[in-house]
Amino acid sequence: MYAVFFVLDNPDLLDDVLDAWYAAGIGGVTIFESTGFHRRQHQHIAMRYLFGGGESEEQGNLTLLAIVPDDTAVQTCLTQAQSIAGDLNQPNTGVFTAWPLDTVKGIYKAPLPSE
Repeated sequence: MYAVFFVLDNPDLLDDVLDAWYAAGIGGVTIFESTGFHRRQHQHIAMRYLFGGGESEEQGNLTLLAIVPDDTAVQTCLTQAQSIAGDLNQPNTGVFTAWPLDTVKGIYKAPLPSE
């Protein structure tokens, strides 16, 4: 098993990434709202719930975390992420990493609709 960690710079692309991963058999993804140190240094994040938010709210990143069965699934996630967000070696696209997991508990693989 592997953990896949993908920081998506453009939140508008989230559904496209999730749809692509799901079509490739990656059914479980946890999504976090996030921001990075670089953005924090250059612009203070507006308090989201103060006076109902508003247009001055900074748009952050979304971080996706998935546990996948093998390196083939990791490479599939990477390929799909780059096909949607662009070359991750370029700025303002995202950050992708994956690492092997020694212990995994609590993963239930529900059958996908096509199974």
